[in-house]
Amino acid sequence: MQSTPLTEQIIAEVEKVIRGKDLQIKVALAAFLSRGHLLIDDLPGVGKTMLAKTLSRVLGLSYSRVQFTSDLLPGDILGINVFDRKSGAFNFKKGPIFSQCLLADEINRASPKTQSALLEAMEEQQVSIEGKALPLPHPFFVIATKNPFEEVGTFELPSSQLDRFVVSLSLGYPEHEAERKILSAHRSISLEELHAFGLDEVIALQEQCSEVFLSEALLDYMQSILRFTRESGIVQNGLSTRGALALANLSRAWALLEGRDFVTPDDVKTMLPYVTAHRLKSTTDKSDPEKIADEILANVHPDS
Repeated sequence: MQSTPLTEQIIAEVEKVIRGKDLQIKVALAAFLSRGHLLIDDLPGVGKTMLAKTLSRVLGLSYSRVQFTSDLLPGDILGINVFDRKSGAFNFKKGPIFSQCLLADEINRASPKTQSALLEAMEEQQVSIEGKALPLPHPFFVIATKNPFEEVGTFELPSSQLDRFVVSLSLGYPEHEAERKILSAHRSISLEELHAFGLDEVIALQEQCSEVFLSEALLDYMQSILRFTRESGIVQNGLSTRGALALANLSRAWALLEGRDFVTPDDVKTMLPYVTAHRLKSTTDKSDPEKIADEILANVHPDS
């Protein structure tokens, strides 16, 4: 398979705004192509919100943003029934979740009750209001930003919430040269200047992603990874089946972004740290989630 021109164009368009973060942009796009959701865990001011806004614009998705705060209620996200005096009936006013791309900004500043309002939406692409299931737009992509939980006024996300995100990544500070270009720019590029691709095009990419071939040998490799996380004792709880599906789908998406219609062991190895970062907690060293992925890869090999 030749490298997909559309994916290259999408990445190039996002890079006009998000400079020096090629890898993170590709991982974020892989999350979307795999029909998953993205968690960006980093310090304030490094471009988390801008990446979300830029991706939604370039992918041609309708966009809503919710600023999560301690007093945010589930109805502020899902919507509420409003009484109409003329008709004498209640009409449902849709909340911001009824968009194709929802930015849940600083998600860990809201209470666990409010955070849980997203669970059904992220898993089932629907919400239940007073016993009635309402479908969400297609595609539906949640990008959540998360501040370090050591900050005042934050709640640690429960594992049930974290497991709904296919990927967790950090942007970090820009490299010297990229930051220099940001500082020396006469003006910032506005999102309206970016090219927005057609919705049919990006949905077709998602369909193409699901058709990428994953061999039996690689399925064996992934199951060896699962078994190691569950039996080795290096983590508190092993990868769930949902986490395994995330790894498989992300590996397909990464292969597509690399211009292939089949997955290689390197695709699995590249995606593994982004799948495990928010799912696995070390039984010994809690300071560096990447060490967990490194230890898994050091002990599990494609031919094992």
